[in-house]
Amino acid sequence: MRPSSSRLGEGRYLAAGERPAATVTSVHELTTSDGATVRGVLATVPGARTVVCLMHPRQDVTHHAMVPLLLQAGVAVWTQGSRSPNNDLTLVHEQALLDVAAGQVFLRENGFGSVVTLGHSGGGTLFAFYHEQAGLEPAARIATTPGGRPTTLADAAMPVPDAALFLAPHPGQGALLLGCIDPSVADEGDPLSVVPELDPFDPANGFAEPPTSSAYTPEFLERYRAAQRDRVARIDAVAREHLARAAEARAAHKKSGSAADRRRALAPRILTVFRTDADPRTVDLSLDPSERPYGSLFGKRPDLIDYGQVGFGRLSTPEAWLSTWSGLSTNADFVRCAPGVTAPTLFVELSGDQAAFPADSARMIGALGAADLTTAAVRGLHFGAAIAAGEPTGNELAAAEITEWLGKRFELTPP
Repeated sequence: MRPSSSRLGEGRYLAAGERPAATVTSVHELTTSDGATVRGVLATVPGARTVVCLMHPRQDVTHHAMVPLLLQAGVAVWTQGSRSPNNDLTLVHEQALLDVAAGQVFLRENGFGSVVTLGHSGGGTLFAFYHEQAGLEPAARIATTPGGRPTTLADAAMPVPDAALFLAPHPGQGALLLGCIDPSVADEGDPLSVVPELDPFDPANGFAEPPTSSAYTPEFLERYRAAQRDRVARIDAVAREHLARAAEARAAHKKSGSAADRRRALAPRILTVFRTDADPRTVDLSLDPSERPYGSLFGKRPDLIDYGQVGFGRLSTPEAWLSTWSGLSTNADFVRCAPGVTAPTLFVELSGDQAAFPADSARMIGALGAADLTTAAVRGLHFGAAIAAGEPTGNELAAAEITEWLGKRFELTPP
């Protein structure tokens, strides 16, 4: 049931329900191949031989609402964090793959017969990226990040999972931001600056007072989408300039050995990106229509939220921006990675999704490389809530699809 609160961010956090009484839970600290520490929680029921892995590059999924539903189906569940959960300031997706790999190695070493990834939201692209890179010969894996840092992926053990589940995956952090970044920001140092002819919340451009659906013209949308790419490209250029200056300082320090050069090399450059909740599809429901309600992932008033503190990619190092948040530079793009997902795959759409719209999902499905590919669509919002009061939740409906699909391919032992 949807929450009754009228807060701007309502509906993002859902109760996880009850785990089977026989569930055994253990916490594990792992070391990645590059020496970072990550933690995971293994919840299992007696006799479980199949384990489903949940992970998100930026968020703690320990209490994800799918966990009890999967346990009830008779599989173990591994929920893992990255090296900096709930803090994406320095999130480099190529490093996050090393975090995933540590968990995959742990599960193989602990005797599970089948290891299945489940990527929800941003976890979808993370796992698609992992499947792609794990399926390559080590020497063929990506050698450097978009910012030029060595990835060390060639040195990592990266077991290939036995199957891939995708639940309401969006097309990637960068692709998502490319669709919702506000191109009407006139001055990157002023969150209130506006280019009027690009303002998505100006009635002169088609905006209507919420909750009435707006109506943008094709001409406005064409200019808007082009301007979004231009803004991301400008931020990319700033990020690369910062990285180039840091590289120059490192080179100077190598020659001089001076503390001053070392300080210049270490001094952080943090990108502040204002106004990142302005996808026209969230307020004009005629665009790529679906069962979604008015509003964005962050709430019912994108015209207000866009100006607030909450939003994607708001603070980022240059390296993290290019690796994660730039739709023009990132490697972590679902459609780019999807041909490398060749394990049996189930892709479940949520019909009221406010992050992955129908056209996005169609492109993602069309790019997947799995010969054994099943798709399903169930009613629900992006985080798995019900669309209407009294209905089953999207998570419950998705769990039924996942359980049936897993039961045809893997060993399940319901408690």
